[in-house]
Amino acid sequence: MSFSGTIDWAFKGPRGAAADKARLLLLDSLGCALAGLAHPRVASFAQAMQAGFPGEVALAGARLAPAAAAAVLATATCWDEANEGLARAHGRPALPVAPLALVARARGADPALALAAFALGYEVAARAGEAWRIRPGMHVDGSWHSLGAAACAARLAGLDAAGVARAVRLAACQIPFALYAPITAGMDGRNSYPAHAVLMGQMAVAAAAAGMDAPEQGFAEARRIALGHGDAVAMAPPGTWLIEEAYQKPFAGVRHAHYAAAAALALRDRVPETQGRITVATYAEALRYAGNRAPTAAISAQFSLSWAVAAALAQGDLGPAAYTEAALADPLLRALEAAVDLVEDTALTTSGRRGATVTIGAASARVDSVVGDPDRPMSEAETLGKFRRFATPALDATGIARAIAALLKDAPAGGLWHG
Repeated sequence: MSFSGTIDWAFKGPRGAAADKARLLLLDSLGCALAGLAHPRVASFAQAMQAGFPGEVALAGARLAPAAAAAVLATATCWDEANEGLARAHGRPALPVAPLALVARARGADPALALAAFALGYEVAARAGEAWRIRPGMHVDGSWHSLGAAACAARLAGLDAAGVARAVRLAACQIPFALYAPITAGMDGRNSYPAHAVLMGQMAVAAAAAGMDAPEQGFAEARRIALGHGDAVAMAPPGTWLIEEAYQKPFAGVRHAHYAAAAALALRDRVPETQGRITVATYAEALRYAGNRAPTAAISAQFSLSWAVAAALAQGDLGPAAYTEAALADPLLRALEAAVDLVEDTALTTSGRRGATVTIGAASARVDSVVGDPDRPMSEAETLGKFRRFATPALDATGIARAIAALLKDAPAGGLWHG
């Protein structure tokens, strides 16, 4: 179970469709991070990190070392639960990798190098995610992500392919696992997990640069000891850009709730302001994974079907504004959430398909796919639209145009997170 072949193949960076997708994912990640930075706790995290990791990168009222700035951006990126994912990895390979590339660009790194490092880190992380199947009670964030962070940071640091492989081996031999418990408890500590992956990846790079090394079989042994997986697993071979399979979310919040939110939006103009009972029929996995009721914290609301429907009806969107303290205290949102009845659509469950039907009185809307599903990849125009939604008001129109030009056209990248 080696990553060396993938590293040798992907080292020079992507071209064509893979490069185009990498650019879109970087832009999408930046938009999610900008929205996340608006939350007071993320800014507090940045300022607290400054005590241990002071430096020259200005971010959220702090001045941070580059790796610490990337760690804060990783936390901000997942704060609203709106960033990318890869189905076969059962997680989000770009989550700690994109921030490293974004900080490098903001500090003047060559655009081609930053893109190559991002794609390399993504491919390593994606393959690690294919193999690392967590046990009940664990959370995927912050585990195999550290291998992708190590690959990206090593490439940015100027290590050759052998040096990148050393850094990945070092990260694999100390791969962590994290718990789902904070989400269950309505606590947002889960959002610090990708920050840990960034810092661990950077530390592995320093060790690799100093000549330290670890055995190739470390990742397989970690799977066996930590997860009980003794079987050999087939990861995607070199030559396949998994980044092309990445999905992007049209909304903030867990993807299982997106179908119900889209159906609610389709109904919004067809029902009176006082709707009565609201019925959501969806597949069993969505009910299990996103069945939180009456959420009192953002992290719980992000994993709540009923809250997604309420926010869509009240706000006309399911974006970062759905998870602010003001939204959580809004009497209208509270009343709408309480009016939602969740039921299983057994036909969806039996068929293994995703979708949802929302019914309000005599009006009903069914959604069987959303943007980002395999049959509906998010286009460049849709990515730009989402970026503008999420980046405002952190950036003004000029700042938004500058960020788009930097990440899609390799223009100078100063002011990526400053208006």
